[in-house]
Amino acid sequence: MEALRREDPRRFGRFTVLARFRQAASAVQFVARDTATGELAVITAARPALAAVPAFRRRFQSEARTAERLAGGWVTPPLETGEDGLLHTATEYVPALPLAEAIGIAGPLPERALRILGAGIAEILSRVHAGGSALQGLAPGTVLLAEDGPRLTAFGPLGAAASAEAKPGGQLSVRLGYLTPEQVAGKEAGAASDLFVLGLLLAYAATGTTPFTEGPPEEAARRIAEAEPELDAVPAELRGLIAGCLAKDPAERPTAGTVAAELALEGAAGLARGGWLPERLAAAVADQEARVRALEVPKDSPEEAEEAPADAAGPVGASAAAAGGVAAAGPGTGGTAAPEDVRPVKEPEDAVPGEEPVDAVPEDAVPGASGGVAAAEAPADAPAEEPTGTPADTPPEAPAAQAPADPRAAVATTSHAHGTGTGTGTADNSAGSHTGTGDVGKTDHTANGNNRDTSTNGDIGEDPGTTRFLNTGPKPPQSDRATTQLALPHELPRSPGQAPVPPHTPAALPPGPARSAPQLPASPGLPAPGHHHTHGSPAPYPAAALPGSTGQGNSGNQGNGSNGSPMVTLPLPPAPTPPPGSATSRRTLIAIAAAAVGGLVVGGGAVAAIGGGESVAATDDKPAPKPRRTLPGQPPEPRWTYSHPASESSPLTTALWQDRLLVVTSESQASAVDLRTGKRVWQRADAAKGQAALAAGDLCFVASPTEFLWLAPKDGTVVHRVRYADGFTDLPDLQVGRLAGQSGPVIWFTGSHTVTVKAPKPKKGKKQAPDKQVVQAYFFAYDIVRRTEVWRTPVPAGRAPGTPGYRVVAERSADLLVRQDAVTLTAAEVKAAKGKGTIRSFDQQTGKVRWAKQYGTAAPDAAVAGGEDGTLYAAVGADLQSFEADTAKPLWRVAGTAGSVFGTPLLAGPLLHTTERSQQVGAVERESGRLLWRRSTEVPGIGNAPSLALSGSGKTLLASDATQVTAFSAADGERLWKFQDIGVADPKGATVSASYRTLAVGGNVIVQRDRSFYAFPVA
Repeated sequence: MEALRREDPRRFGRFTVLARFRQAASAVQFVARDTATGELAVITAARPALAAVPAFRRRFQSEARTAERLAGGWVTPPLETGEDGLLHTATEYVPALPLAEAIGIAGPLPERALRILGAGIAEILSRVHAGGSALQGLAPGTVLLAEDGPRLTAFGPLGAAASAEAKPGGQLSVRLGYLTPEQVAGKEAGAASDLFVLGLLLAYAATGTTPFTEGPPEEAARRIAEAEPELDAVPAELRGLIAGCLAKDPAERPTAGTVAAELALEGAAGLARGGWLPERLAAAVADQEARVRALEVPKDSPEEAEEAPADAAGPVGASAAAAGGVAAAGPGTGGTAAPEDVRPVKEPEDAVPGEEPVDAVPEDAVPGASGGVAAAEAPADAPAEEPTGTPADTPPEAPAAQAPADPRAAVATTSHAHGTGTGTGTADNSAGSHTGTGDVGKTDHTANGNNRDTSTNGDIGEDPGTTRFLNTGPKPPQSDRATTQLALPHELPRSPGQAPVPPHTPAALPPGPARSAPQLPASPGLPAPGHHHTHGSPAPYPAAALPGSTGQGNSGNQGNGSNGSPMVTLPLPPAPTPPPGSATSRRTLIAIAAAAVGGLVVGGGAVAAIGGGESVAATDDKPAPKPRRTLPGQPPEPRWTYSHPASESSPLTTALWQDRLLVVTSESQASAVDLRTGKRVWQRADAAKGQAALAAGDLCFVASPTEFLWLAPKDGTVVHRVRYADGFTDLPDLQVGRLAGQSGPVIWFTGSHTVTVKAPKPKKGKKQAPDKQVVQAYFFAYDIVRRTEVWRTPVPAGRAPGTPGYRVVAERSADLLVRQDAVTLTAAEVKAAKGKGTIRSFDQQTGKVRWAKQYGTAAPDAAVAGGEDGTLYAAVGADLQSFEADTAKPLWRVAGTAGSVFGTPLLAGPLLHTTERSQQVGAVERESGRLLWRRSTEVPGIGNAPSLALSGSGKTLLASDATQVTAFSAADGERLWKFQDIGVADPKGATVSASYRTLAVGGNVIVQRDRSFYAFPVA
């Protein structure tokens, strides 16, 4: 921590800057005070040179939104994300130490602390993996130790990056700091890769060293891929689990949920009660807090002098979570402080370009197409480097091997430039489409892209801010080459963000107890003097050189390690995206949320029940036989199972038609499954990429990215088609957002288009100002039976670029109660609402806004549901509260379980079924708020709140999450059975990490997990 420099900003929005907390290769973090509340905060600000790169901004903002969606538990909730002017995030200050510094202070952690650390991180990974994504954000600088438990501060591969650098031509060069056996073999990282890195972190925390240290540096990659880890010093009770995480075959590694359960069955929070840090670490955390809280506003701050605008700041960076760190959630908040005057890393002179796509930029026009450099880590108290890049306390002639060891497995480089995609893929960021290798600048993979973040409904999956009906979610990068270049036009600085977070040596706190980090054996691939390294003291795994390296002296090329061995470079995948959260549950009202991969039409159990008079053509298949009786506690035998063909893309949405068909839409087509037999009866490519399948009289309505379609349920024939260009002629290039809800024949959705506003005629002698591009947004009501627009009303455009995401939380005779998705709110809107969520009332007949209200202190992303009786139910803090919708008067409150928050409840007549992130479900009387029962699904840890569905009879309540489906008696909470599918049985098959979803139909419930469907009989 150090005093502010002259060029540093003194204000970020409502925050007054107090001091520099730490800095990184691409980030500077400041300690600040919230002028509204007086509370301390940490500001992570983007270095202007990087913030000017569109890919960086998109990644930064994308990972910031991921932090918002994961907020709670072991992720500190963001307070603000600034997109105008200087790019930054603000988070609450939580005293914490990075794992690397903690090991340097007190040595290896005791077994109980190891269990809490591993369980806490595994609980977060379980939530990420539930959406089919990998985190790739674990590093010794991104995992922090706070008084009450661990914290994670990086939410994408850039968070654990070793460095990031803006290059000519719009390139963003990023070096990753880890490697796994599958990546050594040239395969893509997946959820299992996170478990390998978690195993490395736990082994490091248990021993103070890496399990892959012995042997020549040039053989590091071979050891990671082939050698067995050395775990003799790991506590015996944990040795088997950590060894499982470090299995060479990803399929043999345990899931994150399994790790969390084995380490702490009662959850990390439960095990950590009463304190968990060793005495020396607890004292160090308290010491840090005392120093930070003693900070005063600098004399030249805006409170005592003229304000220095934030956008006039000097070099500041994207994020870090460094030694002496703070649990500051945000994009790429991992890492350690780094001097700002370090000499840039040289580009490899001998880089070998991959096969260029048609639009690839020539290698000589895009420097640094490949190559990587391992990043050495300095002790927590290391002084800043000299401008030459040579550590101040290291003689210039000192060999690189003398530097503190870097236990990271490898460093990867991803470069981005306009129109490029070295390797086997191509990328076009201006169009928003992508196929191929690691795409830092890519956040949207829809048919017509538009560079939008893919997330969903509050958790991990599809982005509620998407402006498309279709959202296929992140596509894993595919490449046989480690370095990718992506088109980044300077004139299109799109905002949904990427945040590389290269860390660097931590700035020392004010003088305190003497500390020294343990010196690990020299790791392979340490950078030579002058190389820009970024992470803080001892990290948990070694940088890995490719097999066959020469081991000769360093030539200074970026592509070589300190001993001349070529470094492994890896592509960055898209940012992880969160799974569908909950939605309103009214029988005739659906909140549509297509999951990024394999989700249902509904979130939270509300179903798209399709009605109609047309019969379905009979098939030759006989109805499935009645299931046999099962033992108590076991799920009933399914009436049938259906596997979506592996040759086709994963399902996007799933809905029911007249209790006869299961309609599945995918990237390539729509298809229908007979609900009697589980056999597919038709498929239709015309309806590919559909967002939803709804009842439209006798027809099946599907909304695609470019048109509305009406299909015959008998054979899937397209009966009617309305292209947006034809149906909304006064709104050229209309982009239709996700459906907000449906009741009977009427659907509600948002849409937007861009118009050119002519600049006014200049005054005499003045220059003509340029025209402006302005986004105009609307909220629509559309009759899908009459195929006509009912009304539209202008609404704020929300966070650019895109269409605001709306959700109908209640439908009443006179109005609709609607909430905007938090991720589509602008920072100004959040500030104006004082951090509270707002519900708007729209007139049913005209669409006119009647009023806007806030309910208690419910946050913008809090779970909300409403009934026709004018009662609204909202999660407020850890409690569930009931309000009069028209007056916002509170009626009753139900206390939640410790450390948890409520998910979206399910209305069922006089009852309200509740769900919590602590995996508790229950039933409450809607009138009085009296809790009737509350039971656990017995899924360990704190994750996403289970999604709820009620059987057709109303007797069985089904709770679905990333781990299982649990059936309860709706009347008294008796746990009836649990179900988990086996996943892909083929030993070489992919690991399935999708969440479970349920649709109730008659006496059955359809359970979906990615491509697999099961029809279970239920009461």
